[in-house]
Amino acid sequence: MQELGPLIKAAILGIVEGLTEFLPISSTGHLILAGELLAFNDEKGKAFLIMIQTGAMLAVMWQYRVKFWGLTVGLFTQRDAQIFVGKLFVAFLPAAIIGLLFGSLIKAHLFGSIPVAIALIAGAFVILAVERFYKSWRVESIDAMTWRDAFLIGIAQCFSLVPGVSRAGATIIGGMLCGLSRKAATEFSFFLAVPTLIAAGGYDLMQHRSEFSADDVEILSVGLIVSFISALVCIRWLLRYVASHTFNIFAWYRIALGAIILIVLW
Repeated sequence: MQELGPLIKAAILGIVEGLTEFLPISSTGHLILAGELLAFNDEKGKAFLIMIQTGAMLAVMWQYRVKFWGLTVGLFTQRDAQIFVGKLFVAFLPAAIIGLLFGSLIKAHLFGSIPVAIALIAGAFVILAVERFYKSWRVESIDAMTWRDAFLIGIAQCFSLVPGVSRAGATIIGGMLCGLSRKAATEFSFFLAVPTLIAAGGYDLMQHRSEFSADDVEILSVGLIVSFISALVCIRWLLRYVASHTFNIFAWYRIALGAIILIVLW
């Protein structure tokens, strides 16, 4: 697959990003694996993988454009909007701090196939354990969340800094452990993705801006557009899926993928 053109590689990675960002299967893990298969895993390639997450973030904003418009208009005048944005900030802050402190170490030591495979399998058992005992919830909608819920979900998101854990998986399962319904946990995970992905993409762009030139605009545009479209499809499907299904199927997928990676590498 290394002989593929850069635009085709960008499109493939955009599809991988969009289809995996909001599922509990680790978009970063899949992107690392895809990047290695496509020989797109140098420092510039790693920065590209993080920057195209912006496309998935824009898909969330489009799907919930009415909610985001209400938050924007009411941020300085409406108490409900201020509280919700405050809860997003509280949930965003822990991972932002940990990421700034240890992001370079994580990239240096954990951005590889073996750490991803181990994290995929370990995370799968967490999902299966939570689903086994998850019978009821106290929070039906994201507007009914408490500040404590938001903070604990933010703590859970810190685990997703390890490639293979899954930001969506950590925040959704964290939300379920806090007593949120699957739908509420999934929707809050969507909203929390917006500041998280903006921060991650912006930080990486600042760190690696010297590696990109005007010639890379086309590749970045393809990755962003394709990730936006595929993420929007995934979001709409997932909202229908969680209404009547558990996340067990994703856990078994993680175990299978992690096992295949370890076997192939061995």
